[in-house]
Amino acid sequence: MTPDKRATTRLRTLKGAAIRFGTTSMDCIVRNMSEGGAALEVGTPMSIPERFALYFKPDMVKRNCLVTWRKAERIGVRFV
Repeated sequence: MTPDKRATTRLRTLKGAAIRFGTTSMDCIVRNMSEGGAALEVGTPMSIPERFALYFKPDMVKRNCLVTWRKAERIGVRFV
């Protein structure tokens, strides 16, 4: 097992959110989250830019994000 390099522990969650960049918005699911970042389940991670705004549903709290990794249907982000 690979050691976890995160500064803070992520907690599992299942929360709806929206990724927004420019005039584009796409729904996603927050799979785990910490104070510093999150793992998001998305349909097509390659179409998402390096920086975007993430809005947590239902209250639409905004966090600016920087993509740190991409996999098949997930991306890891750091909150900036």
